[in-house]
Amino acid sequence: MEDAGEALAGNGEVLLLGGGNPARIPEVQRAFREAMGSLLDDAPRFDRIVGDYDGPQGNAEFLSAIAGLLNSQFNWGISENNVALTNGSQTSFFVLFNMFAGTNRDGREQRILLPLIPEYIGYTEMGLGKCIFDTCKPSITLSGDHQFKYHVDFEHLQIHSHTSALCVSRPTNPTGNVLTDAEIEQLYVLATERGLPLIIDGAYGTPFPNIIFTDATPFWDSNIILCLSLSKLGLAGVRTGIVIAHEDIIQSIKSANAILNLTPGSFGPGLTTDMVRDGSILEISNQFIRPFYQSRAEIAINWLESELAGYPFRVHTPEGAIFLWLWFKDLPITSEALYQRLKARDVLVIPGEHFFPGLTEPWKHRHECIRVSYAQDQQTVERGIAIIAEEVRAAYDDEAS
Repeated sequence: MEDAGEALAGNGEVLLLGGGNPARIPEVQRAFREAMGSLLDDAPRFDRIVGDYDGPQGNAEFLSAIAGLLNSQFNWGISENNVALTNGSQTSFFVLFNMFAGTNRDGREQRILLPLIPEYIGYTEMGLGKCIFDTCKPSITLSGDHQFKYHVDFEHLQIHSHTSALCVSRPTNPTGNVLTDAEIEQLYVLATERGLPLIIDGAYGTPFPNIIFTDATPFWDSNIILCLSLSKLGLAGVRTGIVIAHEDIIQSIKSANAILNLTPGSFGPGLTTDMVRDGSILEISNQFIRPFYQSRAEIAINWLESELAGYPFRVHTPEGAIFLWLWFKDLPITSEALYQRLKARDVLVIPGEHFFPGLTEPWKHRHECIRVSYAQDQQTVERGIAIIAEEVRAAYDDEAS
């Protein structure tokens, strides 16, 4: 994040393929500008949104609209009492993870189980105490000449006495993996049998922004904590996280908000409540956002296959999100060293070793991968991929010479 911030503040041209900024999709940007115009034209509403605190649970109209949307789409039978807002998903997970993990009053340690790694880099170091994660290495299947996919390794997945919750992202950041319905169902059964919540990070998922390119059934009940966000719609700057959970969990988040922030921000809900209420947020997601990213992913993979023909690379099958996860088997240098070489050439990616929270055993694979965003404009992505390929080819060629 520091490198990305310095790049944005500097005068030089840096190819930002490492961050999580969403693309600026013209049709989506137009819808947000129109919503902003309507908000500015409604003086009483604008004054209320920017001048008054909402309650610590979040904007009441937005909470009601979200509950209504989810009920109409999925018949979940929730109310506004099952919904809370936070100042971005990072805040949602900070509160949730420290709610369920850490040291109890009796001195017992509790941990969150991450059933599938690699997993979101933002989870790392989120606990206020010691390491708060357990995890299990995935099983890997290869497909075609250049793709692969991670799966939950249920045979080796262990739920311990200190396990307090399970957590997955769907689609997964960094890999673009979408856990199958069968995997979600099996995790749900494992969690429910032990009285543990299953946390699903849906920042890229359904019902919005729905950056999912494969079949994935939305799933929720009172034992699931579903986290959504406005960020990947194209509203990263408004910092609005959404949590759908049992009323007791919502009350705890409400209390945490009151302590940490007094209340979540009002601008994101104020801008999008009408979109949620009339369902146009789903139309934007399905008609513009999902097809945009799916097309960009296919184009980026074609560039990689052209640039790295004859070299041992694979990309995780892109099933969603806005990243490509590249695996360079037996790469002679670490992904951190590759990151530094690319940074020296003004290309920013994210080295893979940072996406394995909770993994304590050595695993060479984690040092052979990088995350690349394809959300930037096509010229930037194409140039960045060309430079990445040059450095990767050079690393393999130097080893062979």
